[in-house]
Formats: sequence, C-alpha cells, structure tokens
Amino acid sequence: MFLAILVFLVTLVFVIWQPKGLQIGTTAVIGAIVALVLGVVSYDDVLSVVDIVWDATLAFIGIIILSMVLDEIGFFEWAAIKMAKLSGGSGNKMFVYILLLGALVAAFFANDGAALILTPILLAKMKYLKMNPLAIFAFLMAGGFIGDSASNPLVISNLTNIVTAGYFDIGFVEYAQNMFLPNLLSIFASIAVLWFYFRKDIPLKVDVTTLPEASSVIKNHTMFNLSWFFLAFLMVGYFVGDFYNLPVSVFALGGALVFLALATHFKATKPLMTIKAAPWQVVWFSIGLYIVVYGLKNAGFTDVIASWIEILSHQGKTVAIVGTGFLSAIISSVMNNMPTIMIMDIAIDKVGYVGNEALVYANILGSNLGPKMTPIGSLATLLWLHVLAQKGVKIGWGEYMKVGLLITPPVLLVALLGLL
Repeated sequence: MFLAILVFLVTLVFVIWQPKGLQIGTTAVIGAIVALVLGVVSYDDVLSVVDIVWDATLAFIGIIILSMVLDEIGFFEWAAIKMAKLSGGSGNKMFVYILLLGALVAAFFANDGAALILTPILLAKMKYLKMNPLAIFAFLMAGGFIGDSASNPLVISNLTNIVTAGYFDIGFVEYAQNMFLPNLLSIFASIAVLWFYFRKDIPLKVDVTTLPEASSVIKNHTMFNLSWFFLAFLMVGYFVGDFYNLPVSVFALGGALVFLALATHFKATKPLMTIKAAPWQVVWFSIGLYIVVYGLKNAGFTDVIASWIEILSHQGKTVAIVGTGFLSAIISSVMNNMPTIMIMDIAIDKVGYVGNEALVYANILGSNLGPKMTPIGSLATLLWLHVLAQKGVKIGWGEYMKVGLLITPPVLLVALLGLL
C-alpha cells in the first residue's frame, strides 16, 4: 500500500505543481507508467481501467469539440450578452442570470466546457462593463462554483457522471430521473448561498447599454440557427440511445463530429485547428490518473472505504446518503474527484449496488460538489484557474478556500436531501 500511495501522491503533486510547464496529462501518463513498472498495477489492470473509462473519455472528447465549435460560432458569447441585457442593469439580477447560464452550460456541455469556454467570455464582458475587482472576483468565483454544482442533471454533464453511469449500467433516462430534484436543489442553494456571501460586492447597477447587440457577436448565422435544431436532435438521440442501450459516446462524439463537418461545410470553423485545440491533456489525465488510482484499489484502499460505507449504510437511509456524499466530498477535495469517483464506485459495488442505489447518486453529488472546497478538488477548477491565470487573473489558494470551505457544505447538504 505504501508504494501505491507514494506513486499516487507524487503524481498528484506534479499535477498541481506543473513544474516548467509540465502538463497534467503528461504527468498522469508518466505516473501510470511508473505504477506499471513498479508492479503497483498490471497490464490486466490497465485493460480494466480502459474498459471502465473508454465511453466516458470518448463522450467527453465529443462534448468538448461540440462546445468549441459553438464557441467559434459565437453561441456562448451571444448567450452571455443576452443574459446581461436581460438583467436590465440590475447587478443582482445579472448575478443570478449569469449563474443560471452557467448551470445550463454545465448541464449540456459539461463542467469542463463551462470552465474552458464560459469563463473567458464572462471575464471579458465584466472588464468591458468596468466592474471593480471585488465584483469581478464575486462573479468569477460564483461562475466557477456553479459549473460544478450544476453538473449533475444528465449523464453528459460531468465526466464523473459518465464513468459512474457506465460502471453501474445506469441508463440516460434513469439517471436524469434520479438526479432531477437533487440538481434543482443544488442550483437554488448555490444561487442563494453565493448571493448571500457576495451580496456586498455585487454592484447595484451596471450600465449594460454599453454592451454590443447580442446578434453582432454571431460569426456564422447559418450555423447559429442550425445549432438549435442540432442540439435538440442530439438530446433526442441520447434518449433513443438509452432505449437501445447504446453507449453515450456514440451520440456525444458522433454528434460532435457531424456538427464539426457541418461547420466546416458552412465555413464556420477550421476542423484541424479545432481538433488540435481540443484539451487532449484532459483525456490523458483521466486515463493516466485512473490507472494510478487502480493501484490504490489493489493495495486495499477501496476495502477500507467500503467498510466505512458499510457502517454508514446500517445507520438509516438519511445518515447513509448524507454520510456517503460528504465522505466522497472530503476525499475529492483532498485527492481530486477523478480518482475519488472510481474508488468510491468500486467501494459501493463491494458493499452491494442493489438496495444502495441512492448511495451511487450521493457519491456523484459529493464528487461533483465537494471538490469546490479546494483548488485541487476537480479538474474543472484546475482548468478554470489555468484559464484565469492566462488572462492575468490569479486567485490564491487561501483566497479560494476561504470561499470554497464556507459555501460548499450547505449546498451539498441541500442537494443530498433531494435523494431522500
């Protein structure tokens, strides 16, 4: 166990540190190779990991490519301006509307899509509106938080959702039905808690008349109009695929490639540049880190977690759900939600899925919301911080955790109660 923990910790340290520009995916792959060479994992374990994550990884690639094409069309910038103008100049309304936009983007384009695409758009618009630094910080922190807290409603909303749905063979419809109320409660609680925390920093009035017309930022009107029908068609495809028990990646990646082809036909994008610009490091990160984490499973770490979940499951439904959710949240905040979701899935499977279905969803909520307590908790947060740093906005760990540790627990608790 010592060797497995050491490989994991060293890999995680380098993922966070990123010395001399060493990217997170490269670090994770190196960690996986080291784990394999040292015998922490075997070649069969690697195949087992690939079997668990292949659908999630391909679906994630599709979602990101789709998001990038929509971004090139001007879809998200149009939506951000629309939301801002809809506020009528009220800072409080704008704060709520931007959070609702973030929730929609996270639901349909994943939390990582929200971090990569929506964050720079919001930052640019806030600077354009000449908001003061405190207001900009409030909007950015809130936008970053909602990206994860609202990434629960659909299988495609988060990589953790796809992995868990695939592991336990949960259908698209079944998942959506079980997570509808918890996600709704999570959104409402997020908005309420974030507004209360940042209420003094939100400007009462914002001059939105200086913003350009939303239609002026659309770079290709043909593709923009077509995108609405395509997204509706794609959503129907997910439900049809669920009926025929097809992998979610068939529609997520297949749909993205079709959309990319259409955008190329209408000269809205350059396909090779779009594919090259996709965050491939995220793919290598997820696969590499999962292999490293499988070493912890081999060392018996999942057995320890399973014993804790077993104890919780005997304390009544409420304690079991809330306890499992917060256990997942705490582990995620310390060692990142990507490895946590796999460890917890395996542990819950050891306890027994039948009769403990609610614990699976509690684990997802904990893995999606809990990471917001620390900067290293989720890949989306790491990407979010990276995007901001590239734009000249640096948020320190202490500054981040001062907010995250206060606002995350109450939102997570409210969301978990939706599973009762």
